[in-house]
Amino acid sequence: MSLTRESSISGQRAPLIITRLDGSQPLCEFVAAHRLRLERQLVHHGAILFRGFGVLDAGAFSEFVAATGDPRIEYRFGSTPRSLVKERIYTSTEYPANLEIALHSENSYHTVWPRKVAFCCVVPAAEGGETPIADLRDVGRDVGEALMDRLEEAGVEYVRHYHPGIDLPWETVFGTRDRSRVAEFCDTRNIDHAWLGRHAELLRTSETCQGVVYHPLTGERLFFNQAHLFHETSLGEDLAGSLRATFGSQLPRHSRYGDGPEFESDEIARIMQAFTRNARRFPWEAGDVLWVDNQQIAHGRAPFKGERRILAALMDSSGRPRIAVPRIHALAEEST
Repeated sequence: MSLTRESSISGQRAPLIITRLDGSQPLCEFVAAHRLRLERQLVHHGAILFRGFGVLDAGAFSEFVAATGDPRIEYRFGSTPRSLVKERIYTSTEYPANLEIALHSENSYHTVWPRKVAFCCVVPAAEGGETPIADLRDVGRDVGEALMDRLEEAGVEYVRHYHPGIDLPWETVFGTRDRSRVAEFCDTRNIDHAWLGRHAELLRTSETCQGVVYHPLTGERLFFNQAHLFHETSLGEDLAGSLRATFGSQLPRHSRYGDGPEFESDEIARIMQAFTRNARRFPWEAGDVLWVDNQQIAHGRAPFKGERRILAALMDSSGRPRIAVPRIHALAEEST
């Protein structure tokens, strides 16, 4: 008699739900015993939701991550606030509860990303707080062939200005207060950087990255970038206007094509609509673990009420992509 049940949500490809039917086996032992089959299922479905295994703290979640055999990745060059819990286990993004986090692939604004990510629900929200997911095959289809071709050809350039008190400080993003270490990190990863202003107090970085990827196992071309998250129009007209009025061209974040031109507003709108159209939600239950193929499945966060505690792990670094990306634009010298 099987001790687990496999199912799906309304016949969807992702996530595959594996439910424990009794309390006999911890998740880490189940994964270790069935690792190769589970890895195949992860590629086939894009995401697996383990339910009923009672993973209720960072220690048990860490044991699950260890059982997969995938190395953990340190959260460096981050774009959202997280806290380290233990052994490269982090909190999920610490944005205010009333804000929605748009669907995205982890670290797809960079040339190095986790191939897999995992989430653990320690405390589900009283209301809302789901982690919606979207199949990037469907997102790419709805974005359209012409825009996918353009993204593949040009890539996406991400420009960040680290204004004090706005967004994450550069000391947090780079994990250091030493400017020479920032320079070393950027030079190693082909990120242009410059210190601007009369007293060289403002750090600006620019990196051109992939717009799409080809999955290393399935060969499928997949939408893989965060142009929509970094573009000012994603903030709404009022907030975008306020940032423009305050910072001019030195926006905290900005995205454009890797070969120079700006995105058209309808292109960003089409990307956002593609994610919205393909978003799929399921309610978290305490002890759930969601294992995601980061190159096939995007994730986000719904607004919520009440306490919510979700842990996250980044796993199995991609290294550098085996596709060409345009040469990064040199940053012009500026003074203010």
